[in-house]
Amino acid sequence: MMRVAFILMALAAPASATPAAAATLEAGLPPAEAVEAALDGHPAVLAARARLEAARAEARALRAGPHEFEASVSFMRRRIDGEGEYSEYDAALTRAIRLPGKAALDRRMGAAGVRMATDMAEDARHQAAVQLNDLWWDWLGAAAEARVLDAASSIAGAALDAARQRVALRDAAPLEGDQAEIALGTARAAARAAHGRAGAARASLAAQFPALPLPAQAPPLPDPALPPEGLDHLAQLVVERSHEIGAAAAEAERMGARAERARHDRLADPSIGVRGFSERGGEERGVGLLLSVPLGGAHRRARADEAGASANAAQADLAARRHDIAALAARDRALAEAALAAWREAGAAAQAAQSAARRMAKGHALGGIDLTDRLYAERQAQEAALAEASARTEALRAIARIRIDSHTLWMHAEDRHEAMPSPTTLAR
Repeated sequence: MMRVAFILMALAAPASATPAAAATLEAGLPPAEAVEAALDGHPAVLAARARLEAARAEARALRAGPHEFEASVSFMRRRIDGEGEYSEYDAALTRAIRLPGKAALDRRMGAAGVRMATDMAEDARHQAAVQLNDLWWDWLGAAAEARVLDAASSIAGAALDAARQRVALRDAAPLEGDQAEIALGTARAAARAAHGRAGAARASLAAQFPALPLPAQAPPLPDPALPPEGLDHLAQLVVERSHEIGAAAAEAERMGARAERARHDRLADPSIGVRGFSERGGEERGVGLLLSVPLGGAHRRARADEAGASANAAQADLAARRHDIAALAARDRALAEAALAAWREAGAAAQAAQSAARRMAKGHALGGIDLTDRLYAERQAQEAALAEASARTEALRAIARIRIDSHTLWMHAEDRHEAMPSPTTLAR
C-alpha cells in the first residue's frame, strides 16, 4: 500500500523538487524536427503559401501594367454604281501608356501585397503551432489525470482487500467492506473516463496533425520552468515579431498606394497607335497616328473616394491589430505567471494531502481510524493530485504558448521579411 501511495505522490510531482531535477523547457514536447514537418504540411499553411505565390504573380502583373497592344483589322468589298467593285481594308495597332507616377505606384502595391501574403503565410504557421500546442497538452494532461486515477484505483483496491480481511476476522462490520467496494468502483469508473478523454485528445491531435509521429503512451508531465529570456522579454518579442501586425502594416501600405493610384487615375491613360488603310482597290492609301484619351468623370471620382476611405480603414485596422497583439502579449505573460504560481500552490496542497492520506492509512491499519475517515483522506489526496496535474498542464501550456507567440519555440525567429525581395527590388 505504501508503494502505491508513493506512485500517487510521484504523479503529484511536488513543487519542492530541486532545480537540478527540474526538466528542461523542451521536456514533454514533441521533437522540434517532427513539429516543423507537421506544421509545414498543415493544410492551412499550404493554402497560405499558395496565396503567397498568387500575390507574387499579382506583383509581376502590376509591374508589367494593365495595358496590352491592341490590333484591329477590317476588310470590305465596296460597289460604286458606274465604277465597279473595290476591295478596301483598314488596320490599326494601338496601346495605352501609363502616365508618369502610375507604374511606381503599381509596383508599390505589388510589393506590399507580397509582404502581406508573406506575413499571412507565417501567421498561418503560427496559428497551426498554437493549435498543436493546445492539442498536445490536452492529451498529456488527460493522460496524467488518468495515471492519477489509476493509482487511486490501486489504492482503493488495496483498501478493499484490507477491509475484507478485517471483516473476515470479525474485526470490522460488513458495512466497511461495502464502503471500500463502493470507493473502488467509483475510482475505476473515473479512471476509465479519464482514459477515454486521453484517447479522444490523442485522436484529435493525430487527425489535425497526421504528419506528427505520436508515441503509444503520452509522455509524463515535466516540471514547468521559466524560460531563460524571462516573461517580460518574451512579451516584448510577441509584439515585435507579430506577423499579424506585419500583415496589417503591409495592407495599409498597399491600400495607401491604391488610393494614390486611384487619384492619379482620374486622369486616364492615353492610347497611341498607327493606322493604315487602302480604299478604292488601292487607289487611295494612307498611314497615320492615332491618339485617344478617355475623359474621366463621376465614376473615376467615386473610385478615388472609395480607395481613399479604404486606405483610412486599413490604417485603423493596423492600429487595432497593434492593440490586439499588445493585449495578447500581456495576456500570455499574465497567464504564464499565474499558472506557475497556481502549480506551486497545487503542488504544496497535493504533498500535504498525500501526507495526511498516509497517516490515515497507517491509523486505519492499526485500528485507530475508521475506514470512512481513511477513504475521505484518500479522496482528498486524489482530488489534490488531480488539481496538481491540471495546474501543471496549464502552466506548461501557458509557457509554451508565450514561447510560440514570441517565436522562440517552433517558429522562425529571424526577420520575417528577410527571405523575400525588398520593395526597392520589386520596383526595378
